[in-house]
Amino acid sequence: MKAPPSWVLDTNVLISGLLNAHGFPGRLVDAILSGTLRMTYDDRIEREYREVLARPKFRFPARLRGAFLLELRNQDAVAAAIWPGHGKLPDPADLPFLEVARYATDRILVTGNTRHYPAASRGDVLIVSPAQAWERLAAI
Repeated sequence: MKAPPSWVLDTNVLISGLLNAHGFPGRLVDAILSGTLRMTYDDRIEREYREVLARPKFRFPARLRGAFLLELRNQDAVAAAIWPGHGKLPDPADLPFLEVARYATDRILVTGNTRHYPAASRGDVLIVSPAQAWERLAAI
C-alpha cells in the first residue's frame, strides 16, 4: 500500500477547514484526520498554527485546539533549511511555508492565497488552491 501524500497547509486553509467542514479546506482537514493525507510542518509553522488557533476571534475551544495540536504530532515534522534561492515573496512571513514544502513528499503547498507565492518564487514547489488540492487527492 502506497503511503499517503504529505503536503503543507497554509494557516488560512487549516483555519478555514476547522471553521467549515463542508468546503474544500474542510475536506482536506477530514482527509488528514482519516489518514488519507498527511501534513508536513516545522517548528515555525507549528508556532503559527498555535498562535492563530488561540485567537479569540475564531472561538476555538481549548479542547479542539489541544486535539489538533496532539494530532499534529502524528504528522510529518521536518527541519527545513533556509532557502536562499527562492524568489522574493510579497510577505516574507510566508517563506517558512514555501521552505517546508520543499520537504513534503510531493512538494505541494496548499493555500487560499496563491498570489502570495509568485511563480518566480516557487522553485520546484507546486502551489495549489484547496479545490485543486482536493481534485489532486481524489485522483490518487
